[in-house]
This record gives sequence, C-alpha cells and structure tokens, in this order.
Amino acid sequence: MSAAAPRQLHLNINALHSGFVPSAWRLAEADPQAFIDVDHYVRLAQVAERACLDAIFLADNAAIADQLDMRPITALEPTLLLTSVAAATTHLGLIATASTSYNEPYNIARRFATLDLISGGRAGWNIVTTADLPSARNFGLDAVPDHAQRYARADEFATLVKALWNSWEDGALVADKATGRFVDLDRLHPAAHRGRFFGVQGALNLPRSVQGHPVLVQAGASGDGRELAARHAEAVFSASQSFDESRAYREDLNARAARHGRGPNAVKVLAGLTTIIGATEAEAIRRRDELVELIPWRYSLNRLAGTLGVPVESLSLDKRLPDDLPLPNNGNGNHTFFNATLAQARTHGYTVRELVRALAGGGGHRVIVGTPEQIADDITHWFGKGAADGFNLMPDALPGGLEAFTEGVVPILQQRGIFRRAYEGKTLRSHLGLGVPAGRHAAEQAA
Repeated sequence: MSAAAPRQLHLNINALHSGFVPSAWRLAEADPQAFIDVDHYVRLAQVAERACLDAIFLADNAAIADQLDMRPITALEPTLLLTSVAAATTHLGLIATASTSYNEPYNIARRFATLDLISGGRAGWNIVTTADLPSARNFGLDAVPDHAQRYARADEFATLVKALWNSWEDGALVADKATGRFVDLDRLHPAAHRGRFFGVQGALNLPRSVQGHPVLVQAGASGDGRELAARHAEAVFSASQSFDESRAYREDLNARAARHGRGPNAVKVLAGLTTIIGATEAEAIRRRDELVELIPWRYSLNRLAGTLGVPVESLSLDKRLPDDLPLPNNGNGNHTFFNATLAQARTHGYTVRELVRALAGGGGHRVIVGTPEQIADDITHWFGKGAADGFNLMPDALPGGLEAFTEGVVPILQQRGIFRRAYEGKTLRSHLGLGVPAGRHAAEQAA
C-alpha cells in the first residue's frame, strides 16, 4: 500500500480593494479608485495565479457598512467581477460571497453555477448570513433578523442550493445530433421544495460543471455558524488570534462534521492572516506604524466600537477595554470579529491605542509583522501542527503587499515542500484536494 500523500498548504488572496489596512489607499503608489477598477482585481488575480495560489476571494456587503468618508469599501458585486477575472486567468479559484439573508436560493444557485461553467469549474460560494443593520434596512427591514433565524434560513438555503446544483444527473445533457435528443428529462430532478423559508418547484436550468458544483465556503465562529459549516462547508474562513484557539476550532469543526456523517478533516480551515512584510523586522514594524499613523483615530475608534457593540464614547485610547463586554446587539451581531478582537485585547492586556496598532486598524484578523522568513516560519508552524489547513491572506496594501508575499514568502514555503510549485489540476476542488461530489440522484441511490 502506498503512503498517503503529504498535506499541502492552501493559500487564498482575500482581495480587499486597496488592502487590509484602512489607510492603504493613501500610499503614494496606491490608486484611490482601485475599489471600482476591474483591472485592479484582474492584476491581483494574475499575481496570485503566477504564485499558484488556490483562489482569489471577494467579500461583499449589501450596504455602505464602513466609514466611506475615510476609506474605500467593498463595492463591486463579486460574481460579476469574477467573470472578468475568470476570462483573464486559467487555474485560479474564484470564491465570491453571497448572503442567504437577502437573496433567493434559485438566483444564487444559477449565478454560481454560471460562474462555475464560465470558469471551467473554478467557482466557490462563501455563505454568509449578514448581521449589520444598514443591510437589513436596505431590504425593507427595521431590524436585523434574529441570529438563530438567520442560521435556520441559511441552512435551508444551502440545502436547497445544493439540491438545485445537483438537479441534473451527470449524463443528462445528451446532445445527440443523430437522434435529435438534447436532454434526457428522466435525469432531471425538480427541487419540489416547500419549507419554512423557501418554496422552489423546478430543476435548475443549468447542468453540473466539471467539478460537480461550486465549492461551499463559510465563515462563522458562533455555535450556529459552526453547525452550518459542519453540515455544508467544504472550507471555512476563520478569525482565530492564537495557535491554540485555531487548533481547537479546527478540531471542533471536524468533530461536528463527523457527527453529520462526514469523513475526517472534511472541512478545510483557512485562517485569516494579515501580513506586513519588510526586508528586516525593523523595516516591517516601521511600515506597520506608518500605515497605522495614516488612519484617522476617529475611524479606528468608530470601527472598534462597532465591532464591540459599545458607544464610541466608552473607549479611551490609553485605557483598556471595559470589563464584562456582552455580545453586541444582544447576541445578534457579528460573533466572530467580536470574539477575535476581545481575545487579542485580553490576552495581551492592550490599551485601546495598543489594540488598534496590533490589529493594524482592522477588525479582528491576526496580523504578522516581519520578514518573509518570519512569516514563513509562522505559517509552517500553524500548518504543520494542525492549527490550520491554510490561510486566507489579507496583505496590508494591494498590489504591493501581495507581491511581497508571493515573491518573498511563497518560495520559502515551496522550498520546504509544503506548497505547490505548479497546479496539478484546473478546478478549485483539485486545488483544495476535494473530490467531485456525487450528483443528487446518485447520492440518493447510494443511501
């Protein structure tokens, strides 16, 4: 019996417009209009593909959810944007966010199936439930739906989308010119779904792609979020601040997945990681400090107050966070970034000023400041010791921070034998080491 192939590290680029640090757009080399420039995202994707990264990931918001007077925001609709990226690349995975709170299953199933077919099987859907009030108000609601209700809706939504993606059996598209038979209707299976939140009768109007269907991705650290991931996700984006926290999260997630009848390590854990790189550690720290000093303190305090769900007046730059902070909005806010930010502050005893600097002005993801070798050492440790299967990279500024990573860090990881030097396949599933899922009918027959 041959030995099992060694684990391979997975790396995505989370293309946050000008970069992770809120002041990145103010750098001399930055284009302030990059957030609405399709060519900017195409260039990022091409840099990532040259380095053999797994995928480009695009977040999304259904509202102006940040302080637009002081920084760019996530603005372009990601699935539309990724069709342009697909045309300019050949291997790179294409992961887009779409909310289950403010969409319908048939539309999302069709949109991502289209991207999957256009790209030759490179699409992935990041499932989010959307917890901010501005988005709720943009869809006619006066309040954010209850946390448990959002996740119950998301569960039914994801179940239905998968049923639609698999409503065509492999081989249903006959296209036989001699007989004149185009589709074998006996191999089409209507959703015939009537549930708590949705009713969908028919089959999808598109066949499955070469990778079966898009990869399902999710991000959420709450109990409900973990259960949603355990049932549906094939990869998760996490926001752990420490090695031990991330390893415990990965173990818990896969134990939950096993209880749902899924195999060991069924879910790839991709930890969020911001990198600020310099030729020396001192140079990297200097770059971090310069970027943080370009962020208005009003912005940083407002953002931190929003993450924690507290009045901005309760935060004092040279004092620690208030004690006994409850989950924001009576538990109906974003659990992931609240917990990650609080963990960073409590673990290190930071004042608000120190916390903002440690987070590089961000909202809860881990930040590494150092040389390519130091960053490669950290990634190798987390990956090798089971804290993560890979990383969702958020360079400080784009495209420069991504180029510093691909030119400085990736070659070290390749030399250590934990990251690919060339793509072995063309689909996102092949990059992630995921099998092609069985069609709905085949799965039902097997059951």
